[in-house]
Amino acid sequence: MLRTENLTRVFGKLTAVDSLNLSLDPGDIMGFIGPNGAGKTTTIKMVATLLKPTSGTAYIDGVDIASDPRQVRQLLGYMPDFFGLYDGVMVWEYLDFFAAAYQIPRPKRRQAIDDVLELTDLTVKRDSFVEELSRGMKQRLCLAKTILHDPKLLLLDEPASGLDPHARIEIKELLKELRNLGKTILISSHILPELADFCNKVAIIERGKLIVGGDVAQIMEQCRGGLVINIEVVDRREEALALLQTLQTVCEPAMNDGVISVKYTGEPDQSYTVLEALTKNGFKVRSFNEAEVDLEDIFLKVTRGAVA
Repeated sequence: MLRTENLTRVFGKLTAVDSLNLSLDPGDIMGFIGPNGAGKTTTIKMVATLLKPTSGTAYIDGVDIASDPRQVRQLLGYMPDFFGLYDGVMVWEYLDFFAAAYQIPRPKRRQAIDDVLELTDLTVKRDSFVEELSRGMKQRLCLAKTILHDPKLLLLDEPASGLDPHARIEIKELLKELRNLGKTILISSHILPELADFCNKVAIIERGKLIVGGDVAQIMEQCRGGLVINIEVVDRREEALALLQTLQTVCEPAMNDGVISVKYTGEPDQSYTVLEALTKNGFKVRSFNEAEVDLEDIFLKVTRGAVA
């Protein structure tokens, strides 16, 4: 659905995006992650045909963004991080304006507007003025505008930026519903734990270069560097630590706040042998579980916080 080929954008002496290669299949949701100034917004604007690449290109459903931008715009919906909302305009008028811009026939506009209002839970605000809406409702209205013409690909640039926790949950549920409708989504965000709930792919960019990209589960496994087990015993913690140091299937045992962590190096399906060794030696094990790695861990591990 989306493929970039050596996508590059240069501003004077600054290379904002450097030979970027991304790939999204139909139905994929990719979390596009990077520090401020990494080149995320520049990339999204190029894919959205709002910024001309210095070199390279991108294809949306096989259509080249450079040679046929008008057709590309029918295939995608773009939600910027900051967007224009007009004073003195009602919600339905705002959507009707964009429906006309997308050349939706007048007889079909009413139904299209009603559908997106229902999806974004804004039906009761149909006749309200846009400036009277809360920040969260304005974000939902912008998302409604973005999907008005039923695009195949959604480009969402920080859709939860500046929202309170309740509004962020509402936006996240909306994105899950769009996923269920089969939309392909590229979403940039700094709220990494929330991205992990619904993204199946991730791309981390820094100083315009792709640092790591691909399937979320595979990347988490690569960055974890092995299975880490957290163990909590009722007592005799130092003795338990000493015992674990003698086992050939674990390494790097350490204790932090009474919890022992070890890196398991044995067969993947036999980590239970570590638990057996502890119980056979009379240790009372309160908890024994695999340490989880989330997107924040990956982000901090592979980036340096540098900007272009």
